[in-house]
Amino acid sequence: MLEEIRQKLESEIETLGHELNVILPERISLAVEQGDLRENAEYKSALERQEFVRARIEHLSQRMSELAKIDVKAMPIDRVGFGSRVTLRDLDQEEELTFTLVAGDFMDLEAGHVSMASPIGKGLLGSREGESVTIQLPVGERCFEVKDLVTLPQQLGLDG
Repeated sequence: MLEEIRQKLESEIETLGHELNVILPERISLAVEQGDLRENAEYKSALERQEFVRARIEHLSQRMSELAKIDVKAMPIDRVGFGSRVTLRDLDQEEELTFTLVAGDFMDLEAGHVSMASPIGKGLLGSREGESVTIQLPVGERCFEVKDLVTLPQQLGLDG
């Protein structure tokens, strides 16, 4: 999971770097050739995009730095945390849910990710397989049983 996130970040940084260093300078140059920059919407648009791309690259670089600090070996192998794949049984609805807990920036809803900052993510952090957990959700209080838990260290074969 960490490697997938790292690759995703590197890919986006590379794409944005190309835009910042190649595409946007060309757009700005073409806009400058058109003359009066005070009323040149293309020029203003390119400058705004340039600022956005710089800020996004800075943000992604910071996330890469944070990712590098994650010590998977120091993570508990028996408690819900970053990267844990969790199967819950909703005790009220009699339904099962399976998802992976991730940081908000790395969420992919189609891949079944849930943010650790979400109510369900916060409510599950630190819980163990077999435990019942009551979580306050926007729709009200819900009770879940942690049916299955595969932590990030277990996924990487570091559990023993």
